Amino acid sequence: MSEQPPSSDDFDEIVEAETDRDPDLAVIEAGSRTLRAQAGPPQADTVPARPADPEVDQALREVEQELATRWGETKLEPSVARIAALMDVLGEPQRSYPSIHITGTNGKTSTARMIEALLAAFDLRTGRYTSPHVQSITERISLDGAPISHERFVETYRDVKPYVEMVDAQQDYRLSFFEVLTGMAYAAFADAPVDVAVVEVGMGGSWDATNVIDGSVAVVTPISLDHTDRLGSTPAEIAGEKAGIIKEGATVVLAQQPVDAAQVLLKKAVEVDATVAREGLEFGVVSREVAVGGQLLTLRGLGGEYEEIFLPLYGAHQAHNAAVALAAVEAFFGVSAQGRTLDVETVRRAFAAVASPGRLEVVRRSPTVVLDAAHNPAGAQATAEGISEAFGFSRLIGVVGTSADKDVRGLLEAFEPIFAEVVVTQNSSHRAMDADELAAIAVEVFGDERVVVEPRLDDALEEAITLAEEESEFAGAGVLVTGSVITVGEARLLLGKG
Repeated sequence: MSEQPPSSDDFDEIVEAETDRDPDLAVIEAGSRTLRAQAGPPQADTVPARPADPEVDQALREVEQELATRWGETKLEPSVARIAALMDVLGEPQRSYPSIHITGTNGKTSTARMIEALLAAFDLRTGRYTSPHVQSITERISLDGAPISHERFVETYRDVKPYVEMVDAQQDYRLSFFEVLTGMAYAAFADAPVDVAVVEVGMGGSWDATNVIDGSVAVVTPISLDHTDRLGSTPAEIAGEKAGIIKEGATVVLAQQPVDAAQVLLKKAVEVDATVAREGLEFGVVSREVAVGGQLLTLRGLGGEYEEIFLPLYGAHQAHNAAVALAAVEAFFGVSAQGRTLDVETVRRAFAAVASPGRLEVVRRSPTVVLDAAHNPAGAQATAEGISEAFGFSRLIGVVGTSADKDVRGLLEAFEPIFAEVVVTQNSSHRAMDADELAAIAVEVFGDERVVVEPRLDDALEEAITLAEEESEFAGAGVLVTGSVITVGEARLLLGKG
């Protein structure tokens, strides 16, 4: 929360009006309404396009080019020394607001967006830091539910640049791309100022650049195998790294986990005297029904049940993300198992407004084209289940472009039961797996007759749509584009989004 609460008479009036609410919660909610009014209502969370102003576009490109000269997100030296040094010279901006810190393997960004929506519905000014971006680098830093403007992104970079260069000169390695962006986010949140930051780790936890905050709530979404070269080869080893975000006295909100991962996380919580809330025990999904445009949920929070929650996202995994997000916000507000819940109408309004671009997102009809950023086997399995449940396509064509460092075979095997045919392709990233290499693996999984190779993504989309249309306009065929956030982002642009 901001350390500069409003001093107007409205503050006392708002608190007095909240007589049926917990007094502390009423003060928290009232304290930020002046800033919220100044900022205006939350903006629709769209994926920004390139700046229309040529000068702004040029300035943004220059920033992107400078950031590109630094270590990318997959190259790192496990340490928080550099980001800690940057925070020091910036005046510790990350200490000026409380934070909810999110780690895990899958579901982090969707959960972060849900947490953000809930906090905003309770009139808190939010900052959200997530990665990677779908289309625009500015998506990574959001204020009041919307990516910061291109102008503000450039301004923030220019503000921190002299301090970044100062730290570069003092360290064995220059600050990485991700470390600079993290510093920019924390500085932008302090400058806004925000009442609470919702921060997603980049990779792992202990040595992740985001881990210079003291999250009062630590969230761990489901852990599975990913980045095994960096984090470990078992869920338990990966959990050991991710447990690093659990701070002394924090509340830890745990999604359902593999048993060995849960044991590691619980052990860390005991060591630092953290309070634990576990999905399936202290909170969870009571019921869910497929609905038009999403699903209807009953969630059990830390203080009680919340019925008739409409979530405009597809798949059981998003329902579980919603339960985790709700518990995290309850924990932030101090709700415990005492029969007191957050205002249910406010919770309903927040969830109904949630969007998560590139997560089972419909971007075209006739035939229906769906985008999903699944990039590992666990994510692919959740996506396969979600699209089968929500859409019921009579025939589904896959468009798959992956990164070379992923478990590609595992991802393809998860999709094999639902894809009639798969068009393999590649995105423009240097990390992309070559289309012919991907095709060789796909043939082993699907068989030669079900695999089509189109190295260019635009050609792959056209081929997949053509294959779907072969079943006729009313036959119920669809296309799923998946395998990488970058593939999804580029497909989104090609299909006219953003």
